[in-house]
Amino acid sequence: MSAEILYFVIIGVVIIFFMGIRFVRPTQRGVIERMGKYNRFVVPGFNWFLPGIESIILINITEQLIEANPQEIITNDNLNAKVDAQVYFKIRTDEQSVKNALYNVQNCQYQIVNLARTTLRNIIGTLSLKSANSERGKINSELLIVLLRETKEWGIEIVRTELKEIDPPKDVQETMNKVVKAENEKIAAIDFATATETEADGAKRAEIKKAEGIKQAKILAAEGEAEAIRLVNEAAEQYFVGNAQLLRRLEMVETALRSNAKIVIPTGSDLVNVIGEMAGIVPVKSLDNKKQS
Repeated sequence: MSAEILYFVIIGVVIIFFMGIRFVRPTQRGVIERMGKYNRFVVPGFNWFLPGIESIILINITEQLIEANPQEIITNDNLNAKVDAQVYFKIRTDEQSVKNALYNVQNCQYQIVNLARTTLRNIIGTLSLKSANSERGKINSELLIVLLRETKEWGIEIVRTELKEIDPPKDVQETMNKVVKAENEKIAAIDFATATETEADGAKRAEIKKAEGIKQAKILAAEGEAEAIRLVNEAAEQYFVGNAQLLRRLEMVETALRSNAKIVIPTGSDLVNVIGEMAGIVPVKSLDNKKQS
């Protein structure tokens, strides 16, 4: 072999080597096929394959969003509703999942969209329009369960599903708005009536408490007056019974003197003592008696 041929061979080898170099990003995984058959798994970093004989296929493993295109769905109460949803998914990073995503399903995004649309028709078709709007969380959960079950062999993970909108026809929406408005006004009227009744009950209870207070005050005042009268009577009984009799006798003497009634005074009696005896007062001894005694 001449030097020129060897030179061209080396140049060809270098070119083939550089052509087979592939740097894989951390957001990617892939496989290398040799002559159309799976050969090995591709990880992030430096990878080399033999150009012309081998080929490399890379896929994105980050979370991706796909839109389930809006569709008209007939609800259980025979109303048309425009339904739109979103599905978030990602391909698992292990070798078997990457192989499944490449070899078990063709165009997984397209398959997920159609599966989500079909599942939504089945779920919402069993609900009334009002229930569908009020049970969005339940619809999302059921949709997620179905997608996880049906895509289990696809090497992908359904992260979450979100029901974006359930729009009824315009005339139905206007009617629903009127119903909601009427219900809100009814609730507001009930709340106002309840508040008014509560306020009236409070005022009534306050008046009752006030009347009870006045009643109790009067009872206490009457009891105090009765007790005062009782004490006065006891004092009168204890201290003034004898004096009352004395007062009565003095009044009799005063009446007798005022009417010029004649009073017989025994011989040798002192006038003051006689009057005192008439009034019930102990006689005062005379000076002669004191001297004799």
